[in-house]
Amino acid sequence: MIGEASKLINLKWKPAGFVTYGDNNRGRILGAGDIGRENKVIIKDLLLVQGLKHNLLSISQLCGRGYKITFEPEQCIIADSESTETVLVGKRVSNVLCLMSQASFLV
Repeated sequence: MIGEASKLINLKWKPAGFVTYGDNNRGRILGAGDIGRENKVIIKDLLLVQGLKHNLLSISQLCGRGYKITFEPEQCIIADSESTETVLVGKRVSNVLCLMSQASFLV
């Protein structure tokens, strides 16, 4: 899930209900789009959620979409399972993994 429409490519605006967070608050789904460069999509179908302050990625969903995630003490690496190309790197900052990439798609 992501809160900034400007970070998405191929954005399709389509209100589609709500997501419920762990504290039972809800966010309105405004649409869905992809993260990546125009010529290369890295992650497809991310939900655009109104008011979301932090981008949230599900490790199990990434694994289900063909990515391999490796966790190390100070970072995590998300790679394409087939090509083994690194697509995103998460650096540990105050016990939170902040994802970065060449084009800073998620920061």
